[in-house]
Amino acid sequence: MEKISRKLFLKRAVAGLATLAVAPNLLSCENDEQEQELRKIAPTVGSYDVVVVGGGPAGFIAAITAARKGAKVALIERYGFLGGMATIGYVAPISVFAKNNELVIGGIPWEFVQRLESMGGAFIEWPKANIDFDIELYKLCCQRMVLEAGVELYMHSAMVGCQMDGKSIHSVIIENKNGLETIVGKTFIDCTGDGDLAYMAQVPMQPNPDGELQPSSFCFILSGVDTDSELLNKCMYHNGINGPSQCRPVREKLLAMKAAGVDMPDFGGPWFNNVLHRGSVAVNMTRRAADSTDNRNFTATECQLREDIFTFTKLLKENFVEFKDCYVASTAPQAGIRESRRILGVHTVTADEYVSALQYEDSISRGIHPIDIHASKGTSQVRIDLDKPAYVPYRALIAPEYPNLLVAGRCISTDRQALASLRVMASCMGTGQAAGAAAAQCVANNQTVHQIDTSVLVQTLRTLGAIV
Repeated sequence: MEKISRKLFLKRAVAGLATLAVAPNLLSCENDEQEQELRKIAPTVGSYDVVVVGGGPAGFIAAITAARKGAKVALIERYGFLGGMATIGYVAPISVFAKNNELVIGGIPWEFVQRLESMGGAFIEWPKANIDFDIELYKLCCQRMVLEAGVELYMHSAMVGCQMDGKSIHSVIIENKNGLETIVGKTFIDCTGDGDLAYMAQVPMQPNPDGELQPSSFCFILSGVDTDSELLNKCMYHNGINGPSQCRPVREKLLAMKAAGVDMPDFGGPWFNNVLHRGSVAVNMTRRAADSTDNRNFTATECQLREDIFTFTKLLKENFVEFKDCYVASTAPQAGIRESRRILGVHTVTADEYVSALQYEDSISRGIHPIDIHASKGTSQVRIDLDKPAYVPYRALIAPEYPNLLVAGRCISTDRQALASLRVMASCMGTGQAAGAAAAQCVANNQTVHQIDTSVLVQTLRTLGAIV
């Protein structure tokens, strides 16, 4: 792949191109004069111990953790609020924190849940501890905890490039209303979900020979719904007590209509999710194949999915009395993403390891959500429940030869089947906490991500309340 030269970068920047045309956006300065010119166009606005890219479930937890462990931390987020798929994608509930009333993921992620609950923004569904939430209070709770930890926020900022010293990341280039800016760091954590920073740094990715990806779903809020009805009361709580999370009566009727020739898009579920407001539910049912790392593909898919939202709303309104007065109150800022890039890490978590709950010497987080694979076409879904909580090793968060890069969340090193469980938000928070603690440890001891004592890291995580 082309390594963008300093000269080409300057030419594009001067020409008014805020973002770079070649991916990965790897910048190279050939001498001190070129470095000085780069700094004129993309001035350094901060130098940090830890730079976290992406403010979703993994990212904001990673930033809080690193800051609480004494690191100077920057958090870069392309939207104007934090929360990732919870607040950007309206994906609800937060799944899954517990099995049979016993926490699987603890520490700062669970502190966040408890604080959100104290604000009136969360309802904990035991025994699984799925978390229903108010989207706006979720944003506020994230923001408060991040700022209280002393994290410096760069919101409305898109990462458009990075600079490398060999395999070590020196800085990232962001673009916002101030123009191009440079943020320098000692250790970087990629929490973008799509592995954007790792990709820019040319980290090898997991192979995907058949090109298959789980589909995207565009979630939305329906209001005017009879949430007091028996149907909704049975299906909008996902505790495993009231029956399956899928709303089976709606699903079966829609499938029958589709089989009878009614024209409707493919769908999943449907899942109707409690948002803590009477008369409103978050709806997860649209489904289309998409590649979130391809701008044209994802744009076209989102346009189709937005049409699907209103198609399904009309079908619900006309065929189910509980939805006869419903209307689309809000659509998510972007479609939800189940699968995209994953790094080829020092260790790749396999489905066999995951399902058997293999415990590694460097286990740093866990997961209990079923392996949940949605078909990219059609309405089918493969689900494998776990008998006991699984483990994630620290080595899945780092890549060979990259001394100051960690990843957390959906882009960690797993196979497709293990990802189908670990992609959910509670699990992402768990790996985010581990990455934040590891980054702070690297900085404190002046070590690379490969050199740190993982037994010390595990003990630190236990001190924080993690269940490892």
